[in-house]
Amino acid sequence: MSHPLSRRNFLKQASAIGLTGLLPLSLVRLSFANPSQDFTFAYLSDSHIQHIKGTKFVRNWDQGLKRAVAETNLLSPKPDFVLYGGDIAQLGLKEEIDHGLELLSPLRYKTYHALGEHDYYLDLGEYWERRIGPQYYSFDHKGVHFVVLNSILTHDDWINKWPTPMDRMMTMAGLDNPEGSPFMVGDKQREWLRRDLAKVAKTTPLVVLSHSPLQKIFRNWNFWTEDAEQVQALLAPFERVSVLYGHVHQIQYNQIGNISFNSAMATAWPWPYPETYAQAPSHLPVLTVPMNRADPFQERDATGWQFVDIHSGRVALNYSLNDNGNRVVAYNAATGQPEDQGFQPADARIPPQTHY
Repeated sequence: MSHPLSRRNFLKQASAIGLTGLLPLSLVRLSFANPSQDFTFAYLSDSHIQHIKGTKFVRNWDQGLKRAVAETNLLSPKPDFVLYGGDIAQLGLKEEIDHGLELLSPLRYKTYHALGEHDYYLDLGEYWERRIGPQYYSFDHKGVHFVVLNSILTHDDWINKWPTPMDRMMTMAGLDNPEGSPFMVGDKQREWLRRDLAKVAKTTPLVVLSHSPLQKIFRNWNFWTEDAEQVQALLAPFERVSVLYGHVHQIQYNQIGNISFNSAMATAWPWPYPETYAQAPSHLPVLTVPMNRADPFQERDATGWQFVDIHSGRVALNYSLNDNGNRVVAYNAATGQPEDQGFQPADARIPPQTHY
């Protein structure tokens, strides 16, 4: 299956936008000045595998993940590894997690997972941990420190008030349910993060993977992390920090101090931007250029995955969007912020669809 950013054509496009600092991957030099340290990784998220009954699952969500896995395996240059941004399941069922992992199993690369709320709120992540691993952790790769957080925790009294685990799951799974509860990283995990980062030089590039954005964008949809500012304070002393997150099913990017924020598209379905929702204010980052949103008659339109280049310790995201124009969001050293390589100038933007 041919895709403009999923194989060798990516190098040609990267070369064409080299004026802003993104170079062909074969020529990228990190700040460490050692070509052997250059690397890329692939980033998948939000597959929402949903069980129907027996061996039946929602086919559309399955097909989105299958397509992303197939294209990832065809990448050239090959990524060093894959990050998965959470919500492999829809309702946290064993059948959904097992089936999602089965669909991911053809990946030819090591995969690191973050935990999403759809994976968590049925059994508080017990089965996910059994199959995948710890809920938060860190690792180092070629001079970059990676931190994977569980950002979808919430208050214990909310967790314990529901008559059944599925009642709790169904409530937190609703996009706009007023009975939900804000996400957070929490005191215990923030203390773990403080201790983990204390061992890392402030000049080391950080890449932080969370499911929810580590900023406050739109509370009604839980595009929100309650203790975001406290987490940002722990990251602020580092010179180059990139936060990657899923959950929002749309392209978002922002810059707060030295911290760059970039979101992931989903392989399941896209959400509209909060600005199309009239009942509450949105704090969508002003840097973000709304994309030409999904066509409601095209079931795969604007779902997708990302190919991530580490350049000078900062990430550049190459969005591979099904049935929609691909996008590249890269840090621009001249302006000190991430920018959409095609649509950042106001006169180049495509008006967002507003039929929601």
